[in-house]
Amino acid sequence: MNRSILNGMTAACLLALPVAPALAAPPAHDVQAGRYRVEPEHTEIIFSLLHLGFTPYSGMFSGVSGTLQLDPAHPAASRLDVSVPVGSIHTPSDRLTGELKDPDWFDAARYPNATFTSTSVVPGGADNATITGNLTLHGVTRPVVLHARYIGAGVNPLDKVYTVGFSATAGIRRSDFGIRTYLPMVGDDVTLTIAGAFEKQD
Repeated sequence: MNRSILNGMTAACLLALPVAPALAAPPAHDVQAGRYRVEPEHTEIIFSLLHLGFTPYSGMFSGVSGTLQLDPAHPAASRLDVSVPVGSIHTPSDRLTGELKDPDWFDAARYPNATFTSTSVVPGGADNATITGNLTLHGVTRPVVLHARYIGAGVNPLDKVYTVGFSATAGIRRSDFGIRTYLPMVGDDVTLTIAGAFEKQD
């Protein structure tokens, strides 16, 4: 199987990091098709935006869940569905972490989860692909384009489960999702840096 086709499916993954340093990337033809589940302990979403015009500021979401239907031979048939608990947000400031869950920001009580569902996968080279999908955040659904890269696949030496890893980046405007607090002092453009591991299901 052509490696670029495998990595077309890569784009179907919102998320990614190698599960462990010992998990080396196999030849593309060794990657297994099938149904995968997000491995939440090695999956994270980091967001970054400009703070008061001085510095970029970052936070993280964790506790991601979801499934990946992987078809390396036919990447367009692959599908990713992911849910992110908004209450998992964490920043270097405990005070800010709490405030971001409030109604002025993410309103985690009213909108407890952000979701992403893939709609198309387009291979872009030997190790990357572009994915389009629908992101629902703060009760608003918008199309989002992800730039994804295949990292590796194989049996995780720690838990002995066959695992596939991906990375992805994306850019969104928080105002598009109705989150406008402190604009423009706190930036509108948000960069997402995504790392995810997926475990194969029997």
